[in-house]
Amino acid sequence: MSYKIKLSVLDQSPIRKGGTAVQALKESVLLAKLADRMGYTRYWVSEHHNTTSLAGSTPEVLIAHLAGETEHIRVGSGGVMLPNHSALKVAENFRMLEALFPGRIDLGIGRAPGGDRITSSILNPSNRFKEEDLLQQLIDLQDYLHDTHSPGASHQNVRAIPVTDTAPDLWMLTSSGESGVIAAHFGMGVSFAHFINPVGGPQLIRAYKARFTPSEQLKEPQASVGIFVFCSEDEVKVKQTQAVMDWQLVNIGKGISNGFPSYEDIRSTVYSESEQQLIGYNRQRMVVGTPEVVKEKLTSLAVEYGVDEIVIATITYDFADRLRSYELLAELFELKK
Repeated sequence: MSYKIKLSVLDQSPIRKGGTAVQALKESVLLAKLADRMGYTRYWVSEHHNTTSLAGSTPEVLIAHLAGETEHIRVGSGGVMLPNHSALKVAENFRMLEALFPGRIDLGIGRAPGGDRITSSILNPSNRFKEEDLLQQLIDLQDYLHDTHSPGASHQNVRAIPVTDTAPDLWMLTSSGESGVIAAHFGMGVSFAHFINPVGGPQLIRAYKARFTPSEQLKEPQASVGIFVFCSEDEVKVKQTQAVMDWQLVNIGKGISNGFPSYEDIRSTVYSESEQQLIGYNRQRMVVGTPEVVKEKLTSLAVEYGVDEIVIATITYDFADRLRSYELLAELFELKK
């Protein structure tokens, strides 16, 4: 690739087996500070509900804290699950963040529940899980953020406060073609979740770019790809982390998620033939290896997708291994230069 690859962070505030949510959130702060120092472009935090393995339930709250603890890096949501919320409340949350940290806030939007449908319906009792509702929310959200009034809007006399001179950057998070089309129509950036779906992403990004309509906030298409990554100079640690990630994704697929385990916890696991096939598929969702291997694979991924930014999600049992992986990636891709 002829241009420099930018790296960003997706942090779900993972809770390790035997750990606590408080510990996970403190680690998010430390990781954000590291990413800021090392030259990462943005730091996104997620919205998940009704789970004991992830601490990130309210990205807008965590973003405020992380932005206050860092200096340069963009901080945002990866993402806010818009159907769970009022478009006005999301707009006001992120206008407040933009007022506090101008030019540093991203509003990444997802359409999934961020958990189960029962929890989602409790978060927003009017949620009908219908696409037309999401599209109206996106229209309303852009109106609120830019003080515009789309035809037929029901909020002609309602403004999102505080009123700001700038607006957060809008991104659509997607693992399917449908959301990519929506992002192109609304003139939003798009980030493809390869760590969820390793199939069809490059085609989606090409379609998004071809259909992109310029908007108030974005004149040219902007795209990135997100993937699970672990990098270490220790080949034994690489093999052990790969084994743990294999185990974790198999169990998440079964609806089992009780915190990220250590290698010792899972080393004796025996997999069925169907589970072994699933492991083979899941390995497409990640890049795990020594620095040379990881750099080559991530560079190839960026070329395949036609993007210049990769969003890295790294989960390890040992937090020091997680920090070191991000340090190595920053050095490999010369983020500070």
